[in-house]
Amino acid sequence: VQLQASGGGLVQPGDSLRLSCAASDFTLDSYAIGWFRQAPGKEREGVSYISGASDGRTHFADSVKGRFAISMNNAKDTVYLQMNSLKPEDTAVYYCAAENVKDYNGNWYFPRNRYGMDYWGKGTQVTVSS
Repeated sequence: VQLQASGGGLVQPGDSLRLSCAASDFTLDSYAIGWFRQAPGKEREGVSYISGASDGRTHFADSVKGRFAISMNNAKDTVYLQMNSLKPEDTAVYYCAAENVKDYNGNWYFPRNRYGMDYWGKGTQVTVSS
């Protein structure tokens, strides 16, 4: 069981990037999937989340609302984070993570605590600089 994050890079302010989080050997339909980021000297913070269940609920941190979008493919094995209008303060290592929420029987909410995530992918660096 693995998560693989990819798509980071060096871009200028105002540019866009799309990050991908691919699950190996499992599907995400019983999971809450989150994108987190960690800038140097700062704590890891949740950026955006999506439910793998049919409701497809999403959640965004205030700092990225209106600029980022999160989605999942039909096979439910890849989650995307579309990042638009990037700012220098978006510079960080971005991680995807998944929490199995099946036992909550639908009674769970965003945001999710990073300490409760079951699986983490390796980070991908996003640098926004002119």
